[in-house]
Amino acid sequence: MDIRRHMREFRTEAWHYVSGSARSRWRQNALLRELEPHHLIDIGIDPFTMERSIPTFTLRPAQETDMEGVQRIYGDHVSHGLASFEEAPPSVDEMRSRFRTLKSQSFPYLVAERPDGIVGYSYAGPYRTRSAYRFTIENSVYVAKDCSGQGIGRALLSALIAECEKGPWRQMIAIIGNSGNRASIALHEKLGFQLVGTLRDVGFKHDQWVDTVLMQRHLAPARGASSS
Repeated sequence: MDIRRHMREFRTEAWHYVSGSARSRWRQNALLRELEPHHLIDIGIDPFTMERSIPTFTLRPAQETDMEGVQRIYGDHVSHGLASFEEAPPSVDEMRSRFRTLKSQSFPYLVAERPDGIVGYSYAGPYRTRSAYRFTIENSVYVAKDCSGQGIGRALLSALIAECEKGPWRQMIAIIGNSGNRASIALHEKLGFQLVGTLRDVGFKHDQWVDTVLMQRHLAPARGASSS
């Protein structure tokens, strides 16, 4: 093995990670697994804890068969959190129906998956239904609560933005339930969203008034994309 070449590749991928590349973590994982234990130690990585420290999820387009896992994650957030203003978890059939509606309009829908199932998902949908809003979309990102803080949300949102920039859309809106949701607000800030404002006490859930935070990001059109 050419260890110098290998380390150059790893440093390059590390830069991609810092600058926001969602695909980099998978390449880093592959590169690290090819290194001998003493090489890992040389760059400050404990080979015995590497399995726990490197994410092992993968991203892919969602399928209708994923909706049971998606419903489990979303239902937990609906029942116990403030990110969604729904108060009763929708059924799996309802989630399938929503999925079909989005896919019929060619909106991206992604899932993060581990061998034991779906651990997060993201999708884009209409910001408003009136025709003049057709180039503006709203994003949604949810991660299983026992998988938070593992880079899944960032990977999902980064990949979703990249997919949306291939389409005709030019603005992405994040409508974040609960102004105390600092993790979601910080995630969006890191990926280029700007705070537009906060709507105070517009929801009432779990016996408390809840704010809505509005954030916005310009979508750079991919080469050859049309706004017609």
